Amino acid sequence: MKGLELARKYYEAYGAPMIAAQFGEYADRIACGLAGEGSECFGFDDEYSQDHDFGPSFCMWLTDEDMQQIGGKLQPAYDSMPKSFRGFAPREESEGGAGRVGAQPTSLFYRKFTGLADVPKTLAEWRRIPEQFLAAATNGEVFADPLGNFTRIREGLLGFYPEDIRLKKITARAATMGQAGQYNYMRCVRRGEYVAAHCALAEFIRAACSITYLLHKKYTPFYKWAHRGLRDLDPEMYGMLAGLCGETVEYDKNEKTIEDICLYVIIKLKEQQLSECQDNFMLEHCGHIMQKVCDPDIRAMHIMSE
Repeated sequence: MKGLELARKYYEAYGAPMIAAQFGEYADRIACGLAGEGSECFGFDDEYSQDHDFGPSFCMWLTDEDMQQIGGKLQPAYDSMPKSFRGFAPREESEGGAGRVGAQPTSLFYRKFTGLADVPKTLAEWRRIPEQFLAAATNGEVFADPLGNFTRIREGLLGFYPEDIRLKKITARAATMGQAGQYNYMRCVRRGEYVAAHCALAEFIRAACSITYLLHKKYTPFYKWAHRGLRDLDPEMYGMLAGLCGETVEYDKNEKTIEDICLYVIIKLKEQQLSECQDNFMLEHCGHIMQKVCDPDIRAMHIMSE
């Protein structure tokens, strides 16, 4: 059983009845679900994920006022529920895993990841938030949200970046793919600078993952899960990137795969009418994408920033 399914079943078996019985007058004000940090929140958990911060658990999100009124009683009530469930051992929290589940204010949950208690309102606010934190703030599932406040903010974030920011990020990733992958990778190999070559390849892979998420208007998760997330989002890109990372290094084969990946991305750029350039070098597309940015401050930025 995946962690999200376990959390839902645990909430339905114990959480919802506990809230109804002990906090009935607040039952229509408490949002419940599982989201935030942890592979289970992305649906990526497996047998290796269960050694820490995994087990029967869920989140309860309240307004600041409700948390002040009942938080001191709600958390102990949550802690008193059965620790084991359906053959799963109690959740063992790591040193940095405290506070991921249980009761907390909605504002605190979002502020943890975005620095804001609500949806960003300006381009500057959006730009300050690391993308992996936006992915964590919007993953998982909401099992119940009768008040709707938690979901309102969630949907505002899921609406994705303002288009100018998306275009700027796409430009930066395209530039990195061209510079690190198409240009520097094999130059480093031919010089015998193999550490630099691997660094260039890692930069290329990171950028290729990111641009794929951006083209799908999805947030790129923590680097460990960025490629895994492409398995469902873009299986073709997932397979091509996997081909760059075999047990042995085949530099000439990697060079061709890098070009195939770039051509694949260029096709996607053209499908979204982001570039009219006919060149196969990714850097040549950056100016075309930047021309579509409306905000003058963002349009004036270096192509590789963001």
